[in-house]
Amino acid sequence: MSRLSVALSALRSLARTPSLLNHVIAGDVADWQRRALVHAGRQLTAQGLPLVPLSHFLSPDDNTVRPFAFREGGSLPTDLLLLRALARRVPGCRYLEIGTWRGESAANVAEVAAEVCTLNLSDAEIRTLGLPERYIQLHGFFSKPLPNVRHLHGNSATYDFAALGGPFDVIFIDGDHRYEAVRIDTARVFEHLVGPNTVVVWHDASRQPGEPRWEVLAGLLDGLPTAAPGQLVQVENTLCALYSPTPLPTQAPDPLADPATWFEVTLTPVTR
Repeated sequence: MSRLSVALSALRSLARTPSLLNHVIAGDVADWQRRALVHAGRQLTAQGLPLVPLSHFLSPDDNTVRPFAFREGGSLPTDLLLLRALARRVPGCRYLEIGTWRGESAANVAEVAAEVCTLNLSDAEIRTLGLPERYIQLHGFFSKPLPNVRHLHGNSATYDFAALGGPFDVIFIDGDHRYEAVRIDTARVFEHLVGPNTVVVWHDASRQPGEPRWEVLAGLLDGLPTAAPGQLVQVENTLCALYSPTPLPTQAPDPLADPATWFEVTLTPVTR
């Protein structure tokens, strides 16, 4: 039987029994989990990376996220709060991110950092993917007006990172979340932009807080230099994994534990 015949037969089976897709997804997740768990030396278990409370990174001033659009493809408010808190801790912070989208993360960090660089595919590269013009126009919606945000354009797999004059203090990897892209972004960032005190954050390392996204974890673990001395953790209440050059207080992840920390959220709509 040809590969085309096999593929058509599989599609017909899915059409007749959509629940079969759950088995396909589960198998894929299990494969990525097995691949990630090769890195047990990073204290990775079947429940994910060691857990650090978000509150560990927050100061009394870290209590506001703005802007936040509550729209598709964005970060959680707690993800943005983490990035702001990390940048605030470093005087004159230099911050770099891969993946701009509407510019929410760049705009949030720009309030507390001296320099923000955000890298995204060029308009021409996005068009080659067949995406609409309106999607292109929305990139940097919040960050383009800000004077301390520098918008870079190019593919993170080939961009000349060395020309940026690293290292950076905080790096946020939030581009393509497929395994190979995460692996390459991680390896290149550590090669060119990470210094002894750099903190690196990966977005969507969890599908939701407490549920590891194993493909992303496999990619970042395979891309992380084996000689990197820092600690790799997941940050509670966020979708983020984090590399810290200094030791952090950790606990084993337990998705059924009582919430040790909860948040009071006040919303202020802003129209522009």
